[in-house]
Amino acid sequence: MEEEQQPTNPTTPLLHHPTTRWHHRLLRLKTPLCSELAGSVGDLGTFIPIVLSLTLVSHLDLSTTLLFTSLYNITTGLLFDIPMPVQPMKSIAAAALSSSPPLTVPQISAAGISTAAVLFLLGATGLMSFLYRFIPLPVVRGVQLSQGLSFAFTAVKYIQFNQDFAKGKSGSTRSWLGLDGLVIASLSLLFLIICTGSGDAQASLHASRDTEDIEQSQSQRRVRKRLRILSSIPAALIVFLIGIIVCFIRDPSIFNDLKLGPSKIQLVSFTWEDWKVGFVRAAIPQIPLSILNSVIAVCKLSGDLFPEREVSVTAVSMSVGVMNLVGCWFGAMPVCHGAGGLAGQYRFGGRSGLSVVFLGVGKLVLGLVLGNSFGRILGQFPIGILGVLLLFAGIELAMASRDMNTKEESFVMLVCAAVSLTGSSAALGFGCGIVLFLLLKMRQMEWTSCVGFSKCNSKSSLHDEAGQFQPLEA
Repeated sequence: MEEEQQPTNPTTPLLHHPTTRWHHRLLRLKTPLCSELAGSVGDLGTFIPIVLSLTLVSHLDLSTTLLFTSLYNITTGLLFDIPMPVQPMKSIAAAALSSSPPLTVPQISAAGISTAAVLFLLGATGLMSFLYRFIPLPVVRGVQLSQGLSFAFTAVKYIQFNQDFAKGKSGSTRSWLGLDGLVIASLSLLFLIICTGSGDAQASLHASRDTEDIEQSQSQRRVRKRLRILSSIPAALIVFLIGIIVCFIRDPSIFNDLKLGPSKIQLVSFTWEDWKVGFVRAAIPQIPLSILNSVIAVCKLSGDLFPEREVSVTAVSMSVGVMNLVGCWFGAMPVCHGAGGLAGQYRFGGRSGLSVVFLGVGKLVLGLVLGNSFGRILGQFPIGILGVLLLFAGIELAMASRDMNTKEESFVMLVCAAVSLTGSSAALGFGCGIVLFLLLKMRQMEWTSCVGFSKCNSKSSLHDEAGQFQPLEA
């Protein structure tokens, strides 16, 4: 007797396929290990700049952050069975870096704990599932589009201009030559495009395997073979490793500054002022962004990329809460699950949780062996290469919005994205998108009465000849 297949539901189960053991899932890989390795570095274009900036400006303990985020990566990779990213909370980081004076580690941690508590409660009470069910898809796509384009714009700035992460400003135009010049960034971009194409290499290969029995010309077979070889190259990983090598070439004194071993992990000491400043300046702008991009947009994107493994909003929301309710007490950087990171890891080959497990193991080794000395290496990493990695992640996230089928849906999505980009606030764009969506739906409703006693039904447009109701076309 065949077992009934449980329907996908955003509220249940808490974790997808709860009866399937995690090690069985990891062993059933549909992609080569090299693809998972390449996908593991797909979200470093956002991770490295923010971590480096917080380390330089707010004196964040890099060793502690590496150790805790490594454990987050490994755990989420085993539980969710998709390349679920662990990324910095961007609004908290922006508030910490732009404030004068910059926010301290206790204030940053207080903001992370406050945000985590809200997300945990929303997930535990089921309110997050309610939001997920009733928020219109065009509004979610608008948030994704704005976030993807924002990543892409930032990536182009990284490639084109010199960056001062300590001050959060772009400098002069980057020179063509040099170890962090436009030539290296351009070559990295070309290499990734040649190897990964538009990101649909895996789908094309699967389609070609399904048609192997159909007669194909010799040239078509050669093209298919070439694409299979190119897609098997861990292009993003190679580019990242080249960047690490360039770090030591740019500044050989790094070897002398490296100190082995992690720093001592200790509890953060908070004051009432830390909680007040952290909540008002950093947590309040972060909470709506986390709800939209770290939970709702991530779950929508996981359903797009992995229809059979769409993650639960309850699990994702509580996951963000638990991570920060643990790590932030020890001074680890506040983190979340970002749709951009998921798009980036998928773009470069990540198709399972093994991708982020590899990333977590790498962070764990670096945190235990190099500790805070790793920041010395990151300080010399070519920013142009980071921009290239971030560009692909942003474009992949923005392309998730291509499924809008009607002009009305596209209209709502584009207005939501435009407001989000112009106002630099996903919450503002979300609010405008919701209002616009409701106005358009009200416009199509049948008005049964007007002011006074007269009827104002528009039968010519809403009813057919037999008197049956016909909805207006979008």
